[in-house]
Amino acid sequence: MKNRLTILSLFVLLLSCKTIIAQKVKTSANEVQFNNPIIKDKYTADPAALVYKDKVYLYTGHDVPEKGVQSYRMNDWLVFSTSDMIHWEEHPIPLKTSDFAWAKGDAWAGQVIERNGKFYWYVAISHGTIHGKSIGIAVADSPTGPFKDALGKAIITNDMTTKATISWDDIDPTVIVDNGQAYLIWGNTVCNYVKLKENMIEMDGPIQTIELPNFTEAPWIHKHKDWYYLSYAYEFPEKIAYAMSKSVTGPWEYKGILNEVAGNSNTNHQAIIDFKGKSYFIYHNGSIPTEGGSFRRSVCVDRLYYNQDGTMKRVIMTSEGIQK
Repeated sequence: MKNRLTILSLFVLLLSCKTIIAQKVKTSANEVQFNNPIIKDKYTADPAALVYKDKVYLYTGHDVPEKGVQSYRMNDWLVFSTSDMIHWEEHPIPLKTSDFAWAKGDAWAGQVIERNGKFYWYVAISHGTIHGKSIGIAVADSPTGPFKDALGKAIITNDMTTKATISWDDIDPTVIVDNGQAYLIWGNTVCNYVKLKENMIEMDGPIQTIELPNFTEAPWIHKHKDWYYLSYAYEFPEKIAYAMSKSVTGPWEYKGILNEVAGNSNTNHQAIIDFKGKSYFIYHNGSIPTEGGSFRRSVCVDRLYYNQDGTMKRVIMTSEGIQK
């Protein structure tokens, strides 16, 4: 009898252990990773992304905290890469404001594009002798750099665009190559565009403008299937809106809001890509708990979905971000 009780006790103990292990395995399997923001050890902003071969290269601004200062402190740009949109590798600093001898600082938003084996980085930066923001171009043989000044001067300066009277209207360049023709689009309060020559560092025609409702800044142009999409920061604090066209030069049809105000960040800046059969919306907010905010921003990624008619579904910003 005593032996039977001992065996029974061992059996009950074994069942209890199996139940505990099963519960732990179930909890582990259901555990959610909070992957946004994707970079947590520094402040990143104004994302741009390049899909090249089997990787995504992410280019960001770099907010530098300065105690008691509530304004932008940005002296260089950063680059990261991923093959799965979850694990990001940081590379050495690829470009600094000091790499442009004609400029005097402020590493604002830009975008990298590849053409003929070269990588061209269009950036917004303060000009050293011409009042206001300007657009410079850097070039590299690799998507991770190092980049160097491609032109030795700005391709766009504030005195070249007169429809806006502010000094910061020449910012946030985005670029696309369509059927062999490159286009540069940029602006604040007025959306400008110009054709580029094949060398990617000279204009090929006059500067023109695009009429968009409540255009603030941050244009991003991309193509998906047969449609062209021009998304941009709308009003202030900024939401992201977008327009669609069958041609890169328009006419553009406004389609509404794509992304709401990004948490505690007044600005909202997006990159939209397709990678390995899925679409992604890359943006920034101010979600790092320490000092996050409008001047201490953080890049995040969430999925983007299209409707059957080509319109885009409103982006749902999440803490979970991209999951396995």
